[in-house]
Amino acid sequence: MAKAIYPGTFDPVTYGHIDIIKRAREIFDSIVVTVAINTGKTPLFTTEERVKMLKDSLSEFQNVTVDSFDGLVVDHAKSVGATSIIRGLRAVSDFEYEFQMALMNRKLSGKISTVFLMPHEKYTYLNSSIVRNLAGFHSDVSDFVPPNVKSALDKKFGR
Repeated sequence: MAKAIYPGTFDPVTYGHIDIIKRAREIFDSIVVTVAINTGKTPLFTTEERVKMLKDSLSEFQNVTVDSFDGLVVDHAKSVGATSIIRGLRAVSDFEYEFQMALMNRKLSGKISTVFLMPHEKYTYLNSSIVRNLAGFHSDVSDFVPPNVKSALDKKFGR
């Protein structure tokens, strides 16, 4: 059974993330979407809020589970029995960083491969930072995030 993890901050999850998950489901039997606890970032939502938003947003997918982790991605992949790490590439600017991370992860564990997936072109400009900024200015973000995420953003920003 081919199992992969899709790590990310998901602050918040967007339709671009969900598109990557849909594409990954065509390749892997099981996917663990995992919220990374990154001490270098100050997220808008708590880890628990992000996990809940993901679970609610992905509830229709039976072969997708959601968890969180603190530490190295390759260690978490091993702990859940994954053989691949899914990473999304929106633009060439993403590639250099992701390529370096993939090579480092390969060095740390040669048994875990990184698989790069591109979202649908309508999501290539979309990222969580843009969504947070738009929501902070009380713009409608319903084209970019699931309804439960829009509600959470509205609540965070007092709408």
